[in-house]
Amino acid sequence: MALFGVTAKQWCESNPELKGNMRDEATIEQLVVLSNLESINALLIQQGLPQSHRLIELNKVAITQMKSLLQSQAIKKLKQ
Repeated sequence: MALFGVTAKQWCESNPELKGNMRDEATIEQLVVLSNLESINALLIQQGLPQSHRLIELNKVAITQMKSLLQSQAIKKLKQ
């Protein structure tokens, strides 16, 4: 939810023509952010943050990281 804005079930229902799941269709930037979010989520769980608060914080992180990665000249060079 924090990265893609939908649940895996919602994504599958809205993309029946695609095989696999969201990760199979994700960009490299999305996969990097998703990996980071999983680690951060684990830390927030340890801190006892409720799910609704974790989602808000993880969404903020996802937006910041995606912007950074998409604007990165180094990433652009790697894709060429």
